[in-house]
Amino acid sequence: MQPLTPDRLAIHTMTTKPWSLAEACEHYATAGVAGICPWVEHVKPVGADEAARIIRDSGLRVPAYVRGGFFVHADAAERAAAIERTRGLIEEARTLNAEMLVIVAGARPGVPLDDARAMAADALAALAEHASRAGVRLALEPLHPMYAADRSCINTVRSARDLCDRVSHPALVVAVDVYHTWWEPGLAEQIAALGREQRLAAFHICDFKAEFSDVLLDRGLMGEGVVPIPDIRRAVENAGFTGLVEVEIFSTRYWAEDQHHWLARILDAAREHA
Repeated sequence: MQPLTPDRLAIHTMTTKPWSLAEACEHYATAGVAGICPWVEHVKPVGADEAARIIRDSGLRVPAYVRGGFFVHADAAERAAAIERTRGLIEEARTLNAEMLVIVAGARPGVPLDDARAMAADALAALAEHASRAGVRLALEPLHPMYAADRSCINTVRSARDLCDRVSHPALVVAVDVYHTWWEPGLAEQIAALGREQRLAAFHICDFKAEFSDVLLDRGLMGEGVVPIPDIRRAVENAGFTGLVEVEIFSTRYWAEDQHHWLARILDAAREHA
């Protein structure tokens, strides 16, 4: 495999959270990064129209807008509100010229996982045709099982494929994040199946540290943890993935650093460890 150079990368704006969208666009482009994955938190302060202008002027590609979903609620009105919120985000993704909207299915204490998966399936079935008409794919991202209680009822690539089968719409695809999936038995076979099904839409990299201080906000830089990133990248590429590789790292430790230095470290780690 060739080293992951900046022109093969897109960076999620939450990776450099202290930067505004405009700052992130400027500094990513200057560093030779090919794409940006804006988070709602960075788009909202300026609005989708202005965000689209900023990104367009930077010349960066937008593989994904992040993130919709969180469909699991015991109350039907709250489920409906989550669907409508995501419907609005599909429109924002269209404005941003994003190729996909990342979807986290949701989970909630007290809602059985099977019920939660049914709620997610119903919501995605209600949204898939709207997304298709907007030219935006819905990229379902399975999350690590440690989030099964309160963030996502979809915790393996296998379960993401099952949900895609249940909804059965070509707009619904899957994002594979090494942080969430590295441990899954038969991962390479599941990734190969995504390729055959034409559902492999995104590949996210970071690292999973053997010891961490926070389950959400202490992800590792590539090379700091236990994830066999080159092996998973090889499986993804063998499955036909040719898109930009997305860097997504939540870290209060790294957010406290000088972000120019942090960006340089990210690009070095991508070359050396991915």
